Amino acid sequence: MATPKLSPVSPVRPDDKQCAASSSAVSVAPLRVQDDTAVEEYEQYLRLPELARLWNGRCCPEWADEGLVKPALQALEITFRFVSVALSDPRGYASRRELARRLEALAAREVEVVAALCDGERCAPLAELSASEGVLPRERSASEVWQLPGSATAVVCHVSEASLLPRLAAWDKSETVAAKIKYAIESQMQGCVFTLGLGEPNLPGKPVLEYDRVVKPHELHALKAKVAPEPKTGYRNRENEALFTIHQILESWLCAASQLLARLNGRIEARNWEAAASDCWILERVWKLLADVEDLHLLMDPDDFLRLKSQLAIRAAPGSDASFCFRSRALLHVANATRDLKKRVPSVLGVEVDPNGGPRVQEAAMKLFHSRRRGEGEEAGKVELLQAFQTVEAAVRRFFFAYRQLVTAVMGTAEASANRALFLPAEEMDPLAQMFLEPPYFPSLDAAKTFLADYWVRRMAGDSVPSRQS
Repeated sequence: MATPKLSPVSPVRPDDKQCAASSSAVSVAPLRVQDDTAVEEYEQYLRLPELARLWNGRCCPEWADEGLVKPALQALEITFRFVSVALSDPRGYASRRELARRLEALAAREVEVVAALCDGERCAPLAELSASEGVLPRERSASEVWQLPGSATAVVCHVSEASLLPRLAAWDKSETVAAKIKYAIESQMQGCVFTLGLGEPNLPGKPVLEYDRVVKPHELHALKAKVAPEPKTGYRNRENEALFTIHQILESWLCAASQLLARLNGRIEARNWEAAASDCWILERVWKLLADVEDLHLLMDPDDFLRLKSQLAIRAAPGSDASFCFRSRALLHVANATRDLKKRVPSVLGVEVDPNGGPRVQEAAMKLFHSRRRGEGEEAGKVELLQAFQTVEAAVRRFFFAYRQLVTAVMGTAEASANRALFLPAEEMDPLAQMFLEPPYFPSLDAAKTFLADYWVRRMAGDSVPSRQS
């Protein structure tokens, strides 16, 4: 029995072409702000205009990726503040131990992403260890003097004076958490030419980032929550600071994600497929990180949080289920920009979209996936990039699905009805419900893998016939 050949034409039936045409013709409306007043209140509550000035301020003009790395480092620094807030909570019913574990794990994952962003970075402002020739300045009490193994030269290892991590290391309640974060920094920054200078061992003696100059911890921590007591009772709700800090971390990572998407698109236009794939994998980790940040809401006390919710008048927009997350302009922008990566698939494959809805892009994807030279020459990195596209799509869908479950767990089913999408037409659904009913972001890649799987089923079936006859 002859084995079938991988043909991008023969396995595609007429009805498949019609499906491909209809799926490519489906236009998904971009996510938009539903309630401008609620968005303005959200931004003022979080002091986002002031925080944005810190994200966008430039301290080193020759550092091209400053706008990408800086908000990520500032999100890490705000996480240190959250550790301090959590462990200093005087309420006897607060989940201090579990929250400390979650924040420790979150900080470790943030450091992992920061290290990925800094990999190969050589233009960041650095302080050389031997720059002071072993002299310890009076005003730098956080510096350490030591000698490199096998060398008689004394060097000065600068440690950030403004960051909260060295202070957490000196506090008995947080010293264990701080020590684990420091070792995570030491481990994850091994592949970078510098380290962060937050008190990590720095055993290789690498240059240290001028952390205080880049992150500006004093200015960052000045943007704390304005905790106003309730007018009648004078009660100060401790969950206000937790809610505020969670969303500042979230917004900082969304700023970094926006810059990462800009760099990713630039690398695709430059046909640097391997570097673009690397950025795409980082983007997937950022989406997972955003879900981890949102999960911190689960550790908030139900009574205090719902009391705060009523005080802040946090409610879903009229006619929507759980559109709280859509008050963030940055989240809408990053979600839309991530979905728009589907427009990059034809340029990666080197074809144009068929205006008649034919499977031209699908055929090119099938040829690339099955090519024996798919990792060589001009094809290097293409398969990895296309795989990363679909991985990011899975991460986005996971984030929004988990968000709906989170709203249900934290606020109750009255705020998030999981079955509402089953009984309403699409035009009446809220954006969160519509996202679960969207077609795949990359239908051509999905179809290509479907037909490639069919090819291998036929091929294996064809190979098994002679062995049975023999």
